[in-house]
Amino acid sequence: MIYRFILISDEVDDFMREIQIDADATFLDFHKVILETCGYSDDQMTSFSVCENGWERAQEITLEDMSTSADEDSYIMAKTRLSDFLEEEKQHLLYTFDPLGGRVFFIELSEIITGKSLKSPKVTRSLGEAPQQQLDFDELFARNPVVTNGDADIMDDDSMFGDGISDEDIDLEGLDISDGEPY
Repeated sequence: MIYRFILISDEVDDFMREIQIDADATFLDFHKVILETCGYSDDQMTSFSVCENGWERAQEITLEDMSTSADEDSYIMAKTRLSDFLEEEKQHLLYTFDPLGGRVFFIELSEIITGKSLKSPKVTRSLGEAPQQQLDFDELFARNPVVTNGDADIMDDDSMFGDGISDEDIDLEGLDISDGEPY
């Protein structure tokens, strides 16, 4: 069985990749073809998220074992087959390619081709340039400085939150706030 995926980005309007891959391939195989087609390096802690109800993240499949508890299931790309989580057309995935920036590709399983198989994944359509793999925070701050002069606060509340919030806007009635020890 072959899965045909469509990848898009919310950052670059004309970016699109169509990838065909065998259903028995691992998420690591899928990860590698995405990196290759986008010209990305393999030095980020990328992950896939299987989505439910549209684009709501459900199960995460990580590059490395990130589990913090033996009680929760942990899925690693190298050990998890695509067919373990993908069973029907129009299922959605998110591929986090820039974990620090929280940037993702939106992926849809657009077609399941039965009765055929592929030895290795292939890119069948490639449109536009992929977004930059990592945001350059120095460049971003140089273009959008937070501090406008040496005496300014780090953030101007009015510019970020509109008119700001005053003490009169907050109603503390009903809250149990004491001056005693909190613990």
